[in-house]
Amino acid sequence: MASSRQDYIAPWWTYWLHNFPHLNFNFQTVDKTFKPEDASYQQSLIFLACVSAVGLGLSLLVLSAFLTCLCCCRREEDEEVKRPDTCCVTWAAVITGLVICSAVGVGFYGNSETNDGVYQLTYSIYNANHTLGGIGSLVDNSLGSMQVGLKEHLERLDEIFSPRGDYTQTLRFMQQMANNIIQQLTAMPDTRKVQVDLAVIADKTSFIEYYRWLTYLLLLILDLLICLITCLGLAKQSRWLLAVIMVCGVLTMIMSWVSLGAGTATAVGTSDFCVSPDKFIVNQTKDSLSADIVHYYLYCSQSLPNPFQQSLTVFQRSLTTMQIQVQGLLQVSVAVFPTAEKDLLGIQRILNSSEFNLHQLTALLDCRSLHKDYLEALLGICYDGVEGLLYLCLFSLLAACAFCALLCAVPRAWALIAIRDRDCDDMDEEDPFNPSRRITAYNPSRAQVHSFCSYSSSMGSQTSLHPPLPATSSTPEYMNQSMLFERNPRYENVPLIGSGSPPPSLYPQTFRNIFAQHEDHLPVYD
Repeated sequence: MASSRQDYIAPWWTYWLHNFPHLNFNFQTVDKTFKPEDASYQQSLIFLACVSAVGLGLSLLVLSAFLTCLCCCRREEDEEVKRPDTCCVTWAAVITGLVICSAVGVGFYGNSETNDGVYQLTYSIYNANHTLGGIGSLVDNSLGSMQVGLKEHLERLDEIFSPRGDYTQTLRFMQQMANNIIQQLTAMPDTRKVQVDLAVIADKTSFIEYYRWLTYLLLLILDLLICLITCLGLAKQSRWLLAVIMVCGVLTMIMSWVSLGAGTATAVGTSDFCVSPDKFIVNQTKDSLSADIVHYYLYCSQSLPNPFQQSLTVFQRSLTTMQIQVQGLLQVSVAVFPTAEKDLLGIQRILNSSEFNLHQLTALLDCRSLHKDYLEALLGICYDGVEGLLYLCLFSLLAACAFCALLCAVPRAWALIAIRDRDCDDMDEEDPFNPSRRITAYNPSRAQVHSFCSYSSSMGSQTSLHPPLPATSSTPEYMNQSMLFERNPRYENVPLIGSGSPPPSLYPQTFRNIFAQHEDHLPVYD
């Protein structure tokens, strides 16, 4: 893909995209030739963009079906069932997060590649526009010098040399040479119209590319923020963070499908141009430039003749002849007509300036400069540009699917957080196995609270309960709340009311069930 290449070969992915079906709104096949002004061709690109709407509809349908099943098929969950569901939700969030991060990396690369390709395209267009502007400026300057400046000097010399017929004959011959130059310069193609068209194309392309690049950048940053919020929401088990994820996730999923449709249509349209760019340029310039001139710059082959060679040759010969005539008049006429020296030197300056313009014009009209800009523009848009669009389409597809999976996992996480909060609300505040009670700050002025564990010992009887002992400084280790707070000892080491006491690891609901079963056998105290 070096710029020194003298030919152009479209990359394989442009042919692959070019072979995509082109259908209008009536589902009829249209010509794949790049014709952006044709209504049928525009409908085919819009049809390709709307295909992503099918994917968006399927994603919303899957999400709606999952939420419906989750709401209608909820069941009573116990500890053995909750743990696998929690693990499933965690792994789903981790996998979707990894997929989104990978998609964001692909998107950053594609966005950069597309921007580089479009920048190379616009840079080459501006260079070609500058070259065409230089050609038009040189032609206008040369015409102005010949039609105005040279004509004035010849008219004054004609009055001065009127007594000498041989001198006036030389002046008429010089006027004939000047007319030949004017005729050849007038036959040059008017590049100002082409220059305006190129400037408009470059400006519009730069404007659209800037906002395209900015939109994708904001979308990529939004995807990363949603991944971060998802991690925080699952780690802190926060409902409001999960609500933010749901809202932003739906919007991002919709934007991903929309960007996929726009990227696909743009990539296909650009590929249609890249497959046969010469044909499109010939059709666009047929009203302002002849076919042989366009082919000369598009292919820049040695077998093609320079269409300006004859005009430039006549220009050069006419200038040389006029310079010889002026030099001769300076040598023989100044002694007889001293007032003619000023006009003859003025003509000589005009001829020297025209010769300098001729050399610059010859260099600018050579095909190598414009052909180089043409090749660089094609390489930029068809290689880097279309390749970047393909990566952006891959990013949009991965992000849309990943967010659909993430939105299915978030309601499940919400349900698990609700179950956890409900279980915590069911626990007694005075229960020593309540997690919230374990982290309660110790207040030394508060009366010592005795649990049911302090009314018995490992040697005591199951049928007799002893009153609590008065608080002393030799409080057992298991009743010292500051030590419990600092060391958090295991409650399994605390003596309970016998072998029939429930283990500490059971939930309060289990306590109630056991006490309900043995309610008739418990002693009654007056």
